[in-house]
Amino acid sequence: MKMPAPDQAVIARRREIVAALRRIVAADAVIDREDAMRVYEADGLTAYRQLPMIVVLPETTAEVAAVMRYCFDANVKVVARGAGTSLSGGALPLADGIVLGLARLNKILSVNYETRTATVQPGVTNLAVTQAVEHRGFYYAPDPSSQIACTIGGNIAENSGGVHCLKYGLTTNNVLGLEVVLITGEVVRLGGEMLEAEGYDLIGVLTGSEGLLGVVTEVTVRLLPKPEVARALLLGFPSSEQAGDCVAGVIGGGIIPAGMEMMDGPAIRAAEDFVHAGYPLDVEALLIVELDGPEAEVADLIARVEAIARHCGAVNVRASASDEERARFWAGRKAAFPAAGRLSPDYYVMDGTIPRKQLAHVLRRIAEMSETFGLRVANVFHAGDGNLHPLILYDANQPGELETAERFGAEILKLCVSVGGVLTGEHGVGVEKRDLMPVQYTEVDLDQQQRLKCAFDPHGLLNPGKMFPVLHRCAELGRMHVHGGQLPFPDLPRF
Repeated sequence: MKMPAPDQAVIARRREIVAALRRIVAADAVIDREDAMRVYEADGLTAYRQLPMIVVLPETTAEVAAVMRYCFDANVKVVARGAGTSLSGGALPLADGIVLGLARLNKILSVNYETRTATVQPGVTNLAVTQAVEHRGFYYAPDPSSQIACTIGGNIAENSGGVHCLKYGLTTNNVLGLEVVLITGEVVRLGGEMLEAEGYDLIGVLTGSEGLLGVVTEVTVRLLPKPEVARALLLGFPSSEQAGDCVAGVIGGGIIPAGMEMMDGPAIRAAEDFVHAGYPLDVEALLIVELDGPEAEVADLIARVEAIARHCGAVNVRASASDEERARFWAGRKAAFPAAGRLSPDYYVMDGTIPRKQLAHVLRRIAEMSETFGLRVANVFHAGDGNLHPLILYDANQPGELETAERFGAEILKLCVSVGGVLTGEHGVGVEKRDLMPVQYTEVDLDQQQRLKCAFDPHGLLNPGKMFPVLHRCAELGRMHVHGGQLPFPDLPRF
């Protein structure tokens, strides 16, 4: 079928925007050729694709501010993008909006060992922060599986976690300062190198806001000293229920591991085949439990965790004998997502969080759903904090399988909420979970969240179409009486 000819007014508008952006940044920093923009048409949720109108790649905060100011004045939508590793469609472009790529803001600006902080630009990769300071015995704690590629700016947008988030927290627990460009082009600095910032916790508001409130151009993160000793245990169980009981036993015993990860049989075998980490292949569930701290404390904790594991039915117990072996244990877990490619042509990565006590029940229900939907599942997750990552295996070349995988995934997320959990742990809402938000939140809850959005972005230009299933005019959200008056939201057109 012949495609309709582009509207001449749209073509003229696009040319006008391209010309304006090239007056702000270098000519080669504005990408408007279709073939060159293809690499930006999707993020890690590759089932959804959309070619952007234009891509612009600023190199400084001043350039970001100028681009944002222009977009505000010209009513141009903006989608900020880091490395594109988002798994919820958070960086999915818009046909009538620009992609603001931040990859060129990739410098580590300063490191202060006295305050144990580093200040970096958003395009710096997660792993690069640790690599820059490890020679002095420090590291940056949040470590997503994609840490070799994902950027600090993207970590802020999604409030990323990682295998060590149980003890050391998510991104929000490790960020002390932000420089943020608002849609108006105004540059705002929040916090700094101090442990606590005065006033409202706007850093907390912006961390995890998925690019809907502002664009981060500088981040000050907390550095931690490398622990004296770190050892990892591989604990193999005949069933996921027994492994889940072990998780509850460890946490219930007052032990907070640095990391506690779990994989089921299909994930174990795929990861071992991919990495050769030394995983046992005759078990149906594997826990990786890392303990760190002073040597005497770690030795005691290792013994206590081993005793709990054996009580719960562990048939394979192995402790790392060196840092190299511990790294191999973790290499298999961190490669679990790419390793799943050996199991199926395609897979859909889910992200939901549940109370730990519901682990065995939820895994049983996922297995039952697998039979119902006719699709296999490999389970990989942060067992310590209940953050599940079921990998739904499907073949996109088979008609209807993607849609079936999406329905399966939606049922898993509804299950998470029904047992007292939440829709996401670290991947964000994006477009993937947008229409499921009413499962967790009431209309009043969602309206209140959108009032916050309106306060930062009254025209709805920042990453529209993400997170909220229904968008309202800011004026509509302002029609609530406070002390006899209305909230002062301007009467703007629907976005």
